[in-house]
Order: sequence, then C-alpha cells, then structure tokens
Amino acid sequence: MKIITILMLLLTLLVSQNIKQPASKFTSSGSVVDLLYKDGKVYSATNAGCVDIFDYQSKKLIKKIEVEKIVDFAGDKIDAKVYSVDIIDDKILILSQDKGGFTRVHIHQNGKTELLFDHSKTLAVAKAKFLDSNTILLALLSDELISYDIKKRSNNWLMQVSGARFSDFALNESKSEVVIADESGNLKIHNTKDGKLIKLLSGENLDNVFQVDYKNGIIATAGQDRKVVIYTPKSASAYHIKSNFLIYSVGLSPSGKVVGYSSDEHNNISVVDTATKANIGRFGGNNMTLTKILFINESEFLVASDDKIINLYSVK
Repeated sequence: MKIITILMLLLTLLVSQNIKQPASKFTSSGSVVDLLYKDGKVYSATNAGCVDIFDYQSKKLIKKIEVEKIVDFAGDKIDAKVYSVDIIDDKILILSQDKGGFTRVHIHQNGKTELLFDHSKTLAVAKAKFLDSNTILLALLSDELISYDIKKRSNNWLMQVSGARFSDFALNESKSEVVIADESGNLKIHNTKDGKLIKLLSGENLDNVFQVDYKNGIIATAGQDRKVVIYTPKSASAYHIKSNFLIYSVGLSPSGKVVGYSSDEHNNISVVDTATKANIGRFGGNNMTLTKILFINESEFLVASDDKIINLYSVK
C-alpha cells in the first residue's frame, strides 16, 4: 500500500513538473470578466466597476476608468460589473451592469466617460464591440444582434439569431463577419453589414458553447460537452478535441495555428497545434475558473479568471 502511495505521489510530481507556470502577471482591481490587448496596453474589464489599463512591458497599471455604482434590489450601492471592453482609435467602449437586470454602455474618450444608453432602453446586453468608430455590435442574452449607430443613437438593424440563450461572439479581423455561439451548440456566421446569415456550423458541439474565437479563417469553441471544436469554414472541415472536464475558455493565436483551452478541473490550459493536433504544452497557476485566453502573438498569451490575477505565459 505504501509503495502504491509513493508511486502515485511520484507520478503526480512528474505530471506537475510538465505544467509550465506563468512568466509574469498583472494584478487587476477585481475578478476579470473581459480582456483586450492593443498597441502595447492590456485592458481588463472587472467586476469591481472599472476597466484597468496596464502597460504590457512593465506590467504596471497606468489608468483606471471607473463607471458609476448602481443600486441593487436591496437599495444598496454596489460596483457595476463590467461585462466587456473594446477600443477603436481613441474611443473605449464599456458595457456594464445597470439596475433592473438591464445594462448600459459608456464611451470613454479624451479623458471623459459619457453614457450612450442605460437601463431605460431595457436591453440586457451580454457583449458589445466596435464595428467601426460610429457603429457598435450588441448581443443580447435573448440571442438577438443589434447594429447600433452611435451618432444617431438608433439601430441600423436588429435580428434574432436563434431561440437559444446567447453565449459569446467573435468578429473576424475585418469585422465584416461575426460568429455567434449559444446554448444550442451550433454556430452561426452573420454578415455585420446587414445581419444576414452566411453559414451555419453544426453537428460538433452538442450543448452550450461557452466561448468562441475567430482568427485568420479558423474558428475555435469551448464547449459544455467537453469538446474544443476547430472549424475551417472555407474548406468545410471540422474536428474536435475531447477533454475530461467542462471547457470554459478558448483562444486562438493571431495566425489561427495555435489554440489554447481550459482543459481540466485545476484550471490548467492545454495548447495545441490546430493543423497537426500536436500537443504543444500545458500551463498552470490559475486558481479560479478561466474567463479569457488571449494570445498577444504566436508565442505569448494572457489568461484571466474569476480572480484579480492575469497570468502571462510563454509558449516557448
């Protein structure tokens, strides 16, 4: 019995030694909900009612954008959870929690944070991203998509994606296409100009897709059915990687040649070559459920979780 115990401990030690630890880290104001990198800066949307902006090289916090607290059902003032953040030119788009279960959108520019709309619009927006400097794409929990004109403060178009509950969306590099994931497991690719359906991807994930990413013509999913699916729509090909645990987060490198995904109950990340399916490595050091895997380039990626710590890893 003692020999078996010792062997199990040695095996556990051997496995843990093969898990790479973070090269560095950022410390955010609260649990990280969304993460963005642009022009040497990391933008962290938190549940502490703010967007933290870090210098990528120094890892230091250089700016904090705070949104107003909200009043909850008990009448108490609480921090408004920031659901997503985006940036185009000098504009920062901030989607946050508002009262009554609805959401609000702010645009931060020239040191000022201005409200675009609030709970009075009665929208439960789950994600918001820029399409261009005057247009944002809103995804509602009801799986509706809205193209919204900032100057006119009105909809360009609104369409119902499906009857399922929305999970996530990802834009291609030109922002001409958006791929939407929901609890059905199917993916829908839509044209962002008019909202029309371009393609339906089905038959791989059979349950809720938590996250989706879209890079260089490659689409990757994180599924409740413990599958990472890699789609190449142009060649009509798809395959899946099976995990032993729910896959909460997924991220592709800019080229789409590498995918990272949360692969076990210990919040470790597996990184795989999308073409050969070869395992590149496993990465650990995250204490909470992963919320975002973001590749900075082909050899570095960030991992955020329900924690203040954002870990930086090197693939090499």
